[in-house]
Amino acid sequence: MRTGISITLKPSERRRLKVILKDRNAAQKHVWRAEIVLLSAQGLGTNEIMRRTRKSKTCVWRWQERFMQEGVVGLLRDKTRPSRIAPLGPDVAERVVALTSSPPPGERTQWTAALMAAACSISASAVSRIWRAHGLQPHRVKQFKLSNDPRFVEKLRDVVGLYVDPPAHAIVLSFDEKSQIQALDRTQPGLPMKKGRAGTMTHDYKRNGTTTLFAALDVLEGKVIGRCMQRYRHGEFIRFLNTINAELPAGKTVHVILDNYAAHKHPAVVAWLARHKRFFLHFTPTSCSWLNAVEGYFAKLSKQRLQRGVFHSVVELETAIDRFIEQTNQAPKPFVWTADPRKIIAAVRRGHQVLDSIH
Repeated sequence: MRTGISITLKPSERRRLKVILKDRNAAQKHVWRAEIVLLSAQGLGTNEIMRRTRKSKTCVWRWQERFMQEGVVGLLRDKTRPSRIAPLGPDVAERVVALTSSPPPGERTQWTAALMAAACSISASAVSRIWRAHGLQPHRVKQFKLSNDPRFVEKLRDVVGLYVDPPAHAIVLSFDEKSQIQALDRTQPGLPMKKGRAGTMTHDYKRNGTTTLFAALDVLEGKVIGRCMQRYRHGEFIRFLNTINAELPAGKTVHVILDNYAAHKHPAVVAWLARHKRFFLHFTPTSCSWLNAVEGYFAKLSKQRLQRGVFHSVVELETAIDRFIEQTNQAPKPFVWTADPRKIIAAVRRGHQVLDSIH
């Protein structure tokens, strides 16, 4: 042992080092460090400790000194080493941020880490760190759509009012069509999921036709009236209105929330409404499909039944949709509106102001 190295263990330190040796979940580097200290405390020389722990002389000396300076705690942590590469200056980060906010060179549509690294003569990992520190994500684009409806506020308050405070003794329906639902059959059968492997499905498919789902969600009860049809013109819309009229209790007023599709305003539809005085149509603002409650039901249908479904014919597809509607109607969930319309109106106005200021 070197001159000046003398390790004497307190009972508490010895117990703690032995616990580390016996702990099966302890890191191996902590185990052999504790072993070096215990062997040193027994008075063994450096060569014998090297033989038993299979470590180099400098390693044994380093951890002997570390224990003498910091105790057991010093064995359980590694000291940070200074980087061999000089840190980037603030001017580099400023340049990366400035370039990220400008269009990339050539015909490219977005900056990549490799492209930015070449432009600034730094590494791609450095670019990623700068982007992360400044909250920049050039690879992501969020979609949006602001309504240009001049009666946006009026229609929004009308629809939200039906959700929050529906008229007494009335039925509120959220209606829409889900068009072009494809009956897709895979070209090869997939494999089931098992441990360590996800389920498989071929990327290509056979298209066996399409159908259109007409659906009306009862906002108060959560039940859905649905019918599958081949087209979605005004004639099919009137047929579905007749279906609703036959299924709902007579004598109750019916308020239907729907979008601005031209078939919903056809003269034949207007004439049908004139003959059925209990029906009232409430149109959502343009580009506001999110305001229609039945869109959430369509998303649920797509995710739980259609997205991974395999259908050999349109009849099989329509049967599956009908079964899904029947099953969800057995445990309906009323629609609850929670958003504040004042906040929505303020957000839309801010969006228009920002667009007007930029463009």
